[in-house]
Amino acid sequence: MNLNGKKILIVGAGISGFAAARLCRKFGATVVLSDAKAEADIKADLQPMRDIGVELVCGPQQESLLDGVDDVIVSPAVPERIPLVQAAYQRGIRVLTEVELAQLLAQSPILAVTGTNGKTTTVTLLSLLVQTRYPEEKVGLAGNIGVPLSETALKIGADGCIVAEISSFQMEATHHFHPHVAAVLNVTPDHIIRHKTMDVYQAMKEKLFAEQTAEDFLVLNYDDARTRGMKERALSRVCYFSATQELAEGAFVHEGRLTIRWEGQSYPLCTVEELGIKGQHNVANALAASACAFLAGCAPRAMVKVLETFKGVEHRLEFVRELDGVPYYNDSKATNTDSAEKALLTFPNHIILLAGGDDKMTDLTSFLTLVKERVDALILIGDAAKRFHEDAVKDGYPEAQIYEAGYSMEKAVKLARDMAKAPQVVLLSPACASFDMYDNMAERGRDFKRLVNALH
Repeated sequence: MNLNGKKILIVGAGISGFAAARLCRKFGATVVLSDAKAEADIKADLQPMRDIGVELVCGPQQESLLDGVDDVIVSPAVPERIPLVQAAYQRGIRVLTEVELAQLLAQSPILAVTGTNGKTTTVTLLSLLVQTRYPEEKVGLAGNIGVPLSETALKIGADGCIVAEISSFQMEATHHFHPHVAAVLNVTPDHIIRHKTMDVYQAMKEKLFAEQTAEDFLVLNYDDARTRGMKERALSRVCYFSATQELAEGAFVHEGRLTIRWEGQSYPLCTVEELGIKGQHNVANALAASACAFLAGCAPRAMVKVLETFKGVEHRLEFVRELDGVPYYNDSKATNTDSAEKALLTFPNHIILLAGGDDKMTDLTSFLTLVKERVDALILIGDAAKRFHEDAVKDGYPEAQIYEAGYSMEKAVKLARDMAKAPQVVLLSPACASFDMYDNMAERGRDFKRLVNALH
């Protein structure tokens, strides 16, 4: 990849944009970094960009930014439809993403995972499974988890493996990405404000495997109708996984044990009871990760210990503490209703649920059905509180059991503490994004944990 002497315009001052800027400067390019926000509204420190010679242009993005530009690199948070990107296409300027930059730099195979829910758990487990074949320092874990994929690809170099979490936002402007093993975990309603329709959202997910060949592998969820049908559009070899039924070939549960059946051979793994992560959704995540690792050359026997000892990731059904016999769980990663539903199904009845936040305007019917069945009290926060409250009452949930905490996580936690009694469970599972109150879901989860740990 020759960037020396080229002029690169990077659109979007975020983690991916900064990484792309650093790499382009490293390889000798002149770099302009543009963000539509005023500099005062950008929370990140821009001085490191100036220190390496990046020109910063903040505020309204004029088409003249494209003058003399060889390539445009678009950050995931920037919709492809903005006028500046469309003007680049019209001028015949190549538009890339940081994911494509990583592909150009990668000398080791990429194992990429996408899906509406379960991505972070699956890639984190997968990175540990892959370490049964490669040295720890030769395994990279990056992408949508907040670690730039491009810099990780460069760091790992040859003779290693790169595990990537990929979002629909990252794939929107991506046209050439070629993971050796790709996995699509599920496709349920999310990000409709950005993508407009479920079909467009699904198409973004399918870009993950569009460049694969017959030498590659695609791992698909047999239990999800949208992912199951993707086999028809795949040129790679498909391996299904299922948490609900045995398959002629693929990854599934046989007599209570996770099993891989491939090319006429069966490979037993650990039992569901021995699996370190609990819940039906996590059985599916573990099957997906195991299938990816197996297809990447990992020995099934070596994978068993990892499956038994992996306990999950921060902010996903994370146990915080027990107080007066009541356990508190942080599920801040549940940024959509489908993910929150999986959390509600993990526990028996008697849940005190903290929900709400930056409303994605998805349908609440299925979510509220579970709320009625399992939730003793519904504590609502943030922008979504009013709609969630109104829809819950319309759906027959008792209004006397609904509490609003405004934009205060502290108030929400105090309300939960005041009413919770064993055998109830206090669960933060917002079913919403976090941007109305926090910079990201991790900040929200850590605030919840801080407040819970301060209770007495």
